[in-house]
Amino acid sequence: MANTFSALKRVRQDERRTEANQKNKSRLRHAIRALRRAISAKETQTVADLLPKTFSMIDRSVKIGVIKKNTAARYKSRLQLRIKALTA
Repeated sequence: MANTFSALKRVRQDERRTEANQKNKSRLRHAIRALRRAISAKETQTVADLLPKTFSMIDRSVKIGVIKKNTAARYKSRLQLRIKALTA
């Protein structure tokens, strides 16, 4: 266990940041999951509503540092492909 003041502070900060990162990542996963379910259920209206919100959340997650830029691009690309197949 840490026993200097700076090390103890670092432990407290890490705990706070870990909690925030987990919360943000969980929110992101739930948003993506909701969009995927709407696509699977072929609910075009719901998909149209969720798409901009989900993409925005993915972009914000990159900005915050929860996921990497390439991961975000992959998520968006795969979702877009599924939506395109739904509308076609």
